[in-house]
Amino acid sequence: MKDENIKTNDSLVIGRNAVLELLKSGREVENVLIAKGEREGSINRIAALCKEKKIVIKNVDRRKLDSLCAGGNHQGVAANVPAHEYSSVEDILAFAEEKGEAPFIIICDEIEDSHNLGAIIRTAEACGAHGIIIPKRRNVGLNFIVSKTSCGALEYMRVARVTNLASTIDELKKKNIWVYAADMDGQRWDKTDYSGGAALVVGSEGNGVGRLIKEKCDVTVSLPMLGKVNSLNASVAAGIIMYEIARQRLN
Repeated sequence: MKDENIKTNDSLVIGRNAVLELLKSGREVENVLIAKGEREGSINRIAALCKEKKIVIKNVDRRKLDSLCAGGNHQGVAANVPAHEYSSVEDILAFAEEKGEAPFIIICDEIEDSHNLGAIIRTAEACGAHGIIIPKRRNVGLNFIVSKTSCGALEYMRVARVTNLASTIDELKKKNIWVYAADMDGQRWDKTDYSGGAALVVGSEGNGVGRLIKEKCDVTVSLPMLGKVNSLNASVAAGIIMYEIARQRLN
């Protein structure tokens, strides 16, 4: 018989009792995966706890859950836990102050690809960013793929996960941090002054920066598209602009 507390991929807890105990422990949980049609017994308690703790539930096909759990006895439920502990926005700002530097923050708006987030974290660390902010919903969390893709950078990068990205941006602006959206139809990225506190918003792979978030930003910056495609990979675009911010800070 398989151990009901088995973890796979270093970030997945499977089995009803294991997930229940995880939820009751107060440990950070990315989301809970429940096989479609499962709503009996302790699954109801798990769903209720998720609602109480505002944890996202994803209804998935049982075959997908079987695959994710690598043959483990998941009993129709699994929970994704972070591969790394989250920080807070306050932690990020305190780190910048401790270093005697104006805050340099990356904000991810609905980045759903783990490899992209991992690559962004890796470049952000190399560029001297103080932290990254991601939303709790509709954004990939700190799973094992993110950790692996960051090539160790996650161990040195503070990542805060917030409930409301728009209000977080408002709070940053109150602290004299200018917010720049990396999106289409903006001013040239290399002709923009990023001096002082700066937060760069990177949008999703398919839709870019959301309308509400873009409206909150002070400036929109764009990269020229000289070929036939009209967009860049999120992590590539972020990396180019991050290094321009870093370059200006070195001068």
